[in-house]
Amino acid sequence: MENKPLKNRNIQNEADGRILPRSIESERLVLGTIINNNRFPETIETLSEECFYDDFHRDVFRTIKKITDRGDSPDAVAVMDELKKEGKLSIVPYTNLIQNHALSNFDQHLATLIEKESRRRFFEIGSYFTSNAFSETEDVTEVMENGRQMIEGMQGNLSDNIFLVKDAITNVFKQMETNFNDGSVEATGTKIGLREFDRKSGGLQKSDLIIIAAETSQGKTSLALTVARNAAVNGTKIAFYSLEMKKEQLAARLMAMESGVPANSILYARLQQYQFERIDKSIRAIYNSQIYFDERSTSNIDKILSSIRTLVIKYGIEGVVVDYLQILNVNMKGANKEQQMGDVARRLKNMAKELDIWIIALSQLSRDNQNPIPSINRLRDSGQIAEAADVVILIYRPEVYGKQYPAPFHNVPTNGTALIDVAKGRNIGLLKFICAFNCETSHFTNLDERKLLMQNNKPDDDETPF
Repeated sequence: MENKPLKNRNIQNEADGRILPRSIESERLVLGTIINNNRFPETIETLSEECFYDDFHRDVFRTIKKITDRGDSPDAVAVMDELKKEGKLSIVPYTNLIQNHALSNFDQHLATLIEKESRRRFFEIGSYFTSNAFSETEDVTEVMENGRQMIEGMQGNLSDNIFLVKDAITNVFKQMETNFNDGSVEATGTKIGLREFDRKSGGLQKSDLIIIAAETSQGKTSLALTVARNAAVNGTKIAFYSLEMKKEQLAARLMAMESGVPANSILYARLQQYQFERIDKSIRAIYNSQIYFDERSTSNIDKILSSIRTLVIKYGIEGVVVDYLQILNVNMKGANKEQQMGDVARRLKNMAKELDIWIIALSQLSRDNQNPIPSINRLRDSGQIAEAADVVILIYRPEVYGKQYPAPFHNVPTNGTALIDVAKGRNIGLLKFICAFNCETSHFTNLDERKLLMQNNKPDDDETPF
């Protein structure tokens, strides 16, 4: 049963002089924090307009929801303009509201509003039973049923998301049967185009947070762009957030992958006619793909999360790339870098789960000059990043350091190759494999084992690129 507004919001119990439970200060702090720090996404499942006792606060909350539902960001100006348009703006209360923040104890004030609303509803249900105790206009059975529905309605729509284990097992059996009938594992997620990973994982899965980590210049952005490119040409809608590169630079890299013409030549060199023609002929697939860049989003995590929600609503994006974690700005006063990075990772994971999309976040690894082989323990600034992630992918290109691969890949040539190490794989397990990497076009591809064998049998002084 859907919650309905209290018929009289200012009902006072005349017997003992008490008023209905409310916390106007918590209402003000919650709304101020939502507007100033875009925390609305965290409240969708729990907060409703009935949680606000004050009529103006209810109008503000409805306005925030209206703005968000159409895919825009409910910042202070947008909310004010919408209230003004509807004739509901009160300058002094609104000014007091947006000057309040509850960053450090937002969840506490949120819980207070929910609790107060529940207690007000207790009063409403009790009043319903009391009035029917002295009236015989409704049948007793009907009164009991209405009361039961009112109590169940307090729990919202939680039952819509509650399932028995048999429901989950049934779905797993369906997947098992599909795999058996096809003779191979079906890609239940988004294929990234790297054979070994897609075979083991079924692709990138919705609700997953995937961390791609490596030291500087190992190819984090290149791998992320490769994944985005491969997913997009197969129809997946992608949002790509780069905090270091402009959209033109990212586009040039994608064009390089398609054409084989290096990105730096595309951007800065005077191209030959044949290069123009090669680019023109090769970029049709990526040109028509749906990869979105939002350059309004700064390095602030709140604005990026808001943008992700907007693009999901407006364009139906299915995957997100954020490049990269360590340069994001986080509004956590007094928190150290590790706590900040842990908070960012958890918020990205929560958003992936809530919106049913996958999110890739790139992360730096701390340098180790003695042993550059990457490990999950070297995630810079936070072990909490790995805890929040469903999948952690490490990249290692030993040719950058003049070293060889570790066992069991020590005989694999390092020129033009890279090690992909799935160091954490919730639900998919661990995996290591070698793929090809073209430095000029920054492109990861599947390794051709025949070429690898030929490369491995060449004399040591042969400089022919792999």
